[in-house]
Amino acid sequence: MKRIIAAGAAALMMIPALSAGAVTAQALNFTVKSQLMSEAAILINLDTDTVIHEKNPDDKQMPGTLTNIMTAVVVLENWNDLGFEVTMNDSVYSDLYNIQYTEDLRFIDIENGDVLTISDLLYAMMLTSSIEASQTLAYTVGEGKVEAFVDMMNTKAAEIGMKDTHFTNPTGMYDENQYTTARDMATLTKYALKVPLFDTISSTYAYNPSVPNLDRHKNHEQWIWTHSNTMMDPENTSDYYPGARGIKTSTLEAAGRNIVTTASKDGNNYLAILMRSPLTDNEGNTMFYHLRDAKSLFDWAFKHFSYTVVLAGTAEMGELPVKLADGHDYVLARPKNEVSMLWYDEVDTATISKDDITWYKPVLQAPVKKGEPLGEVTLKYGGEELRTVELIAVSDVHRSASKYNIFAASRFPKSSWFKKAFIVSGMLCAIYILMCIYSYVLFKNKGKPVKAKMAVPKVDPKKNKKK
Repeated sequence: MKRIIAAGAAALMMIPALSAGAVTAQALNFTVKSQLMSEAAILINLDTDTVIHEKNPDDKQMPGTLTNIMTAVVVLENWNDLGFEVTMNDSVYSDLYNIQYTEDLRFIDIENGDVLTISDLLYAMMLTSSIEASQTLAYTVGEGKVEAFVDMMNTKAAEIGMKDTHFTNPTGMYDENQYTTARDMATLTKYALKVPLFDTISSTYAYNPSVPNLDRHKNHEQWIWTHSNTMMDPENTSDYYPGARGIKTSTLEAAGRNIVTTASKDGNNYLAILMRSPLTDNEGNTMFYHLRDAKSLFDWAFKHFSYTVVLAGTAEMGELPVKLADGHDYVLARPKNEVSMLWYDEVDTATISKDDITWYKPVLQAPVKKGEPLGEVTLKYGGEELRTVELIAVSDVHRSASKYNIFAASRFPKSSWFKKAFIVSGMLCAIYILMCIYSYVLFKNKGKPVKAKMAVPKVDPKKNKKK
């Protein structure tokens, strides 16, 4: 029964998913001043869905426990009862203890026999990357088959447009066949943030499970799980970043550190994805370059980006010739609306190309009304299309009566009415000629003399013989 409910819920969610997948973020890719240690990166303004910087965004990377973002999405969309209680059974995840890279395992204080809700498990997974939580969630929602849950993950990835992603497990543990890209992780995260409760769960810093389990956890109030993204921790002076929100971190021995996080300041909201950040520096010291890179990107964005007018509503974009005009034989074009965009303050807006104009008609004929659509201009920067704006007439152009009369007269022989009139006139002339011929013939016949015919009575020869 649960499988049927899950399938139905998935079908209902497919419609918005397809819509979300169809939308592609606008890309500007300005150059950051500081060097990023992460091999792949992408920074997106969430308010305008604009990529303002990217580095190797389409290179395939191992997601690690960033995978848990998709695990959470599939659970939230396919399991309605988040208060459903699950009794933890270590047989569900004990086989993971023997993986190749044991340093990648993330355990928290969850004991065999603990009773936790689906909601508790989601918090445990998103905050701490607990393999107990992620594997149990997949086992439960997949009705005892983790493989079935992984199939759901890959189906969802395809639905929302993750073109270069493949999942093999829900935990994020090392597998050379499990891969994604920074761009795909951005697509997934933007989708996930619209799924009810995901943002709340992924941005919570500390969580206390809802079920006490006092037999194994004597002090329930101290049974706290905290988020692995230390940018949220005000007590961590080296990593803390005001306005940062959690989402997900990841560490793989074979593939470095990853992070997906957001930050907000002065009403501006950004999403940063950093992937394959080195675990150590050149001297072997443990480093957290993914956090440093994220903070550097956020600082750069908040300091240098603001909404700027890139095309004034009064800008003259060109002129079109106008026939039969009373006065000037042209009309000026301007943008229908002023264009304001998120822009980098160290790049002059004059570098935006405004030459790509398409006119609806090459030549106009008066009258032309003020505000009449004339064409459109495509704004470009560095070869990337920024915006397409409609162009309209700046003023009215009245028609000259004398020019129009001359024009109409010159056009009449070529008009369909002229052709019709010519045909009708020809037909009337033909009829008239035929009538004339008929009348002439009739008149000639009436003027000829008629020869008299003598009437001779018939005589019956038999009667003549009797006489």
